[in-house]
Amino acid sequence: MAEKQHVSRSKTWWEGVKAEWYKIIWPTKSDLVKKTGVVAVVSVALGVIIAILDFLIQHGIDFLIGLA
Repeated sequence: MAEKQHVSRSKTWWEGVKAEWYKIIWPTKSDLVKKTGVVAVVSVALGVIIAILDFLIQHGIDFLIGLA
């Protein structure tokens, strides 16, 4: 009996997944290209900011150690 209930629950779950899959609104190619470009630009900008901060902090620490 428990096996029947398990199969029924699995079937119901898959039907729910299938129903939700058809509700997805996929982006158009132009939207995808634009958003990918934005992600790439923001990633590079953050990388540059982190590199600058790393450089400044490292030189600040080196300066403080040199004072001792």
